[in-house]
Amino acid sequence: MAYVIAEPCIGVKDTACVDACPVDCIHPGKKESDFAGATQLYINPQECIDCAACVPVCPVAAIFALDDLPGKWAHYAGINAAHYEVLTSKPK
Repeated sequence: MAYVIAEPCIGVKDTACVDACPVDCIHPGKKESDFAGATQLYINPQECIDCAACVPVCPVAAIFALDDLPGKWAHYAGINAAHYEVLTSKPK
């Protein structure tokens, strides 16, 4: 996992990072059906290309490189990964 979205995103869900991502690995976007119910945005660890385009556009400084993730938010690495495990395990 290259980048992780942590606690400052909760309740904010500013989608500037979604727009900045060149590989569309940050979800949910405003037009996605699960946007309203989501508490935060998530970075897909399998799709992130470690470009950091999302970092400077985040207005609440919620995006961190995995190696720079503050200890108090270390569990958000698992939260981001788990979000995509749940999505990929849903029946189609």
